[in-house]
Amino acid sequence: MKYKHLFFDLDHTLWDFERNSSESLTEIYHNSSLTDHGVSSMELFIQSFLDINTRLWDDFDKGKLHHSYIRENRFKMVFAELGIACPPNHVEIGESYLNTLPTKKHLLEGALNALEYARSAGYRMHIVTNGFNDIQAKKISSSGISHFFENVITFESANAKKPDPGIFAYALQTANASTGECIMIGDNWVADIMGAKQFGLDTIYYNPAGLKFDDQPTYDIRRLEELMMIL
Repeated sequence: MKYKHLFFDLDHTLWDFERNSSESLTEIYHNSSLTDHGVSSMELFIQSFLDINTRLWDDFDKGKLHHSYIRENRFKMVFAELGIACPPNHVEIGESYLNTLPTKKHLLEGALNALEYARSAGYRMHIVTNGFNDIQAKKISSSGISHFFENVITFESANAKKPDPGIFAYALQTANASTGECIMIGDNWVADIMGAKQFGLDTIYYNPAGLKFDDQPTYDIRRLEELMMIL
């Protein structure tokens, strides 16, 4: 067995962010009566949020903005993009999203099988995420995968975020591991793959869309079940 430690990203790699977000936003759309505020299409509301949220998190990964900016502004930006006056309860909408989202349990296809296989094969598993401590802990608990992981390393606990080498150094220290024993598994090319590679870790790029870049990961997979052929 070449590796002893598996470092997994959480959102978009194991935890189905799009599906869980869409469920949460559907509830918010109805519970907050957004039609009364001029939001005529739930589908447009959800798609606008997902697009804006992705752009904001990409900017966060690149160090262009702070976490708090995302929380404070993403729904304002959604309403602006939809050409609608920001509702007076937009702060409550943001809080409702943060409270509802982590309670959702959907994992990406193949995630549970891959985790069960890795555990049965004797791998030690850890989460390395740029998310918040409280939110990520709730997501992991809600989706029933807490028992797979020895450690959950967040940007808050590491005081560094992917792709910063500091979070990978903290992850190795926490796991009491060396670089050659570890492999990073994630969907984000910049944060997960380039960050880990530049730190000296092997990488598995979960790449369902088949994206191409100038550089190469150690492994490139379309489906999480492919992990069982690598590990």
